[in-house]
Amino acid sequence: MSERTFVMVKPDAMARRLLGAIIGRYEAKGLKLVGMKFQVVSRELAEQHYVEHRDKPFYNDLVGFITSGPSVAMVWEGPGAVDMVRAMNGVTNSTKAAPGTIRGDLGLATQQNLVHASDSLETAEREIALYFNASDLCEYTMPDEGWLGILD
Repeated sequence: MSERTFVMVKPDAMARRLLGAIIGRYEAKGLKLVGMKFQVVSRELAEQHYVEHRDKPFYNDLVGFITSGPSVAMVWEGPGAVDMVRAMNGVTNSTKAAPGTIRGDLGLATQQNLVHASDSLETAEREIALYFNASDLCEYTMPDEGWLGILD
């Protein structure tokens, strides 16, 4: 069954001009891009995004980093999209991420780890709603969906 997940290409990836390389990996896997927004995240939005970390010692660093430059928020769709994207991204600490993952191949640090992705369907719904209105998301069929087994 198809599901949607939230992905953000963070300011460090944008500064290193990795947006196209990262998007290309999700596309090559067969995921469908249904929403995209280029922005500098406001402090208010960042605080809402990271609300579950509010009482942790690294909270201010998280908020400061995500608001430090442009980022690209995206919604990707496909079967098992949440788990698929998390696996493709690799573990949070890029220095420990497996080769073949986005962080393992392209990342250099822990906090500056290129991408954020929702960790569950519930989180995906919350994060998508933070960054997108329903009208921002596109409903369409890709020509290859039958080949990829996406069409029901």
